[in-house]
Amino acid sequence: MNNLTGNITAILFDKDGTLLDFDATWAPAYRETSLHAARGDRALADRLLEQTGMDLVTGKSAAGSLLAAGNSAEIAAAWIACGADFQEGPLTADLDRVFIGCMHDAAPLTGIPEAVETLSGTGFTLGVASSDSEAAIRAFLAGTGLAPRFAFVTGYDTGFGPKPEPGMVRGFAETTGLALDRIAVVGDNTHDLEMARSAGAGLCIGVLTGTSARHDLETLADAVLESVADLPAYLAAN
Repeated sequence: MNNLTGNITAILFDKDGTLLDFDATWAPAYRETSLHAARGDRALADRLLEQTGMDLVTGKSAAGSLLAAGNSAEIAAAWIACGADFQEGPLTADLDRVFIGCMHDAAPLTGIPEAVETLSGTGFTLGVASSDSEAAIRAFLAGTGLAPRFAFVTGYDTGFGPKPEPGMVRGFAETTGLALDRIAVVGDNTHDLEMARSAGAGLCIGVLTGTSARHDLETLADAVLESVADLPAYLAAN
């Protein structure tokens, strides 16, 4: 093993685009919540989506956009700035409620359950750090049956701060009692990798199952994989 992977004993995953299909899950949720934020004005709802990163034709969210990487509070604030007639607190709460609801039935990406089981069985300590709420993350993990495999869960509202700040990685280290250089961070977005770099994580891995292309990630990542499904083999080989 090389000096990077050989020291790794814990893995902190992003959720959306890393463990679950981002566009299939979030495009419908964003369309629903934008229409709510626009109080039924479809033209305004479309403008809210476009201004925060969605291609209205494809339903895809642009890499690095607020819809791809932001949290509920950040999205609510941006939509209000774009014309949504709401106070930030109530709109954030409404977004969280819808987002939690859609997590109960959200399916993981192909090969993810098997990869998680393999990594857990190999002895890696696993965690999830997402810009979604903690309740939504836990709903997703419970729905997939993977919750027992994760020792740590943090969302934007848990108290460790938002991405790309380093707090989520540091919280994982404190909770598990592991040094930061023994932690790998895996994500589909530059926010995930910037968080990992600023925290001093031992390994930064990008995956191409979310909103980013290889060129978006490779300047920040130690490795870019097609999917988390490839992670067990990568760690074993390096």
